[in-house]
Amino acid sequence: MKRMGMIFRAKANKALDRAEDPRETLDYSYQKQLELLQKVRRGVADVATSRKRLELQMTQLRGQTSKLEEQGKKALALGREDLAREALSRKAALQQQVTDLEGQHQTLQGEEEKLTLAAQRLQAKVDAFRTKKETIKATYTAAQAQTRIGEAFSGISEEMGDVGMAIQRAEDKTAQLQARSGAIDELLASGALDDPTGMAKDDITAELDRLSGGSDVELELQRMKAELAGGSGAGQQAIEGGQEQTGNAQQQDTPRFNKE
Repeated sequence: MKRMGMIFRAKANKALDRAEDPRETLDYSYQKQLELLQKVRRGVADVATSRKRLELQMTQLRGQTSKLEEQGKKALALGREDLAREALSRKAALQQQVTDLEGQHQTLQGEEEKLTLAAQRLQAKVDAFRTKKETIKATYTAAQAQTRIGEAFSGISEEMGDVGMAIQRAEDKTAQLQARSGAIDELLASGALDDPTGMAKDDITAELDRLSGGSDVELELQRMKAELAGGSGAGQQAIEGGQEQTGNAQQQDTPRFNKE
């Protein structure tokens, strides 16, 4: 099971490595950085909103404090010391709230400054990464194109390899057919193979057939002449004379054939 798991992981890693495109990976990383930058900016906006809300609350509380102070003065002027004391007590409570809100306001303001600085640094980092990303993508694309051109010229690419194999197979088949055709011609010329159509014969057989055919014609012609002359003896002499002429013609043709 461990071995099977290792083999599966190795196959999966190889398949992922083959399917991975560095340009797509860079674009995905850049997209993630933009999302992170957007979150940081949203955090800065949220902190600024909370700070502004505290400022509004403090302004409102300060207004109420001033109002209570005026009311206490009027009550004290009218001889209502109890009302003046109550007004001063409420004023003190409001001042404590204002003090607490001021502390929170300072904390939020500090966080806002930190987030703003972090957002600025992240923005600079994202911009630098974008420039580097585009440079790497352009370099990778150029290298990929150059590699494909080199493979095409050298014939080691998959497409050119298939074309080369097809050309090689065609040349092998052509050479095989040429060799087979030449071998058949040689066998027919030597008489090792018989031609059922009677059209392919060697030179000697063709010459002998020609001479034999010519002799038969001459003999038939002499026989017909002898019959027309009206004598068997004369016809026999004519036939013998025709045989002698045929023999002389064969003797004259035979050296010519041997010379050829």
